[in-house]
Amino acid sequence: MNEYGGMIGEALRVLWANRRFRLWTVTVGPVFLVLLILTIWIFLWPNSFSDPDTRVVNVSRGESFNQVVDSLYEKGIISGKLSFKIAGRALGVTTELKVGRYTFTTGVSNLSILGDLSDGSARTLISVSIPEGVRMNLVAKRFSRELGIDSASFMAYCTDPAVATAWNIPDTTLEGYLLPDTYFFHWQTDERQLVDQLMTAFWQFYSDSLQERQRRLGFTMHQAITFASIVEKETQLSDERPVVAGVYHNRLKKRMRLEADPTVQYILPDGPRRLLYRDLRIPSPYNTYRNYGLPPGPIGNPGRAAILATLYPTNHEFLYFVADGRGGHTFSRSYSEHQRAVRVYRRIRREMQREANLGG
Repeated sequence: MNEYGGMIGEALRVLWANRRFRLWTVTVGPVFLVLLILTIWIFLWPNSFSDPDTRVVNVSRGESFNQVVDSLYEKGIISGKLSFKIAGRALGVTTELKVGRYTFTTGVSNLSILGDLSDGSARTLISVSIPEGVRMNLVAKRFSRELGIDSASFMAYCTDPAVATAWNIPDTTLEGYLLPDTYFFHWQTDERQLVDQLMTAFWQFYSDSLQERQRRLGFTMHQAITFASIVEKETQLSDERPVVAGVYHNRLKKRMRLEADPTVQYILPDGPRRLLYRDLRIPSPYNTYRNYGLPPGPIGNPGRAAILATLYPTNHEFLYFVADGRGGHTFSRSYSEHQRAVRVYRRIRREMQREANLGG
């Protein structure tokens, strides 16, 4: 060990005796040290933040590099704009940032952030849930709110007959076929891709066996989905859906009007609200109090359970149902029996209103 130490010391003495080496050390050395420090500061120095120590930023379509820098700084993800801008321009990635939602953890360097933004590797998927029965325009609003997409563009695809034809939908719009579920998308996913993913999910569910069952019931697919959209709106109880579907199957077989309240709600410009008797007289092909059979198309987007209830209804003799005041329904075989159930429901509703007024 001493022998090696002596050799190193001797080498340093020889170098220092060299005038050029001394000149380089005195003049170039400090410059090199400054460049090294600047490089570390610009590219590798950790950006520290806390409370929370993980932060999210959205990079949206059309945003400039400077706008992204501003967002990163406002979120406290980067400690300074200047060093980040120098790093971005030095790496030549200012025009290559990928649209998306990014999650960064404290201690991340400018180099790492720029790498993630330019290749999209740190983009996080966003969970978006579409409730059962929701209408197409509300799906568009939810995507706009959760994903930052253009709701008008989304609706344009959903109401384009060519898009419906491309997906083998027997209608001019996709109303009824945007299958409710929880989906995962990137921030500002292209609107057409959103439509395509929802339609893919629908066809994966609406399999050959369900199509065969629909045909055995004497329905077209469009009729089955329209029927399911009514069932979906009538009850939120899973065990009631097949029973409700059975009621409507029975009414169709007996050539009775469906008289389904949700079809009237669908045509109200100020709905949903409590229906009035005059609402039941509104002239519309969707008003099943005035017209026989199913309405022209779905009144919302039914979920899997409502579609299955439609295709596999409970076999019974009920022809009527009314709310029971407890979240469910009372089912009846005759009109007189139904009227008794209606009177019971109205009494319960009056009692609930009276209790609410006393409590207020």
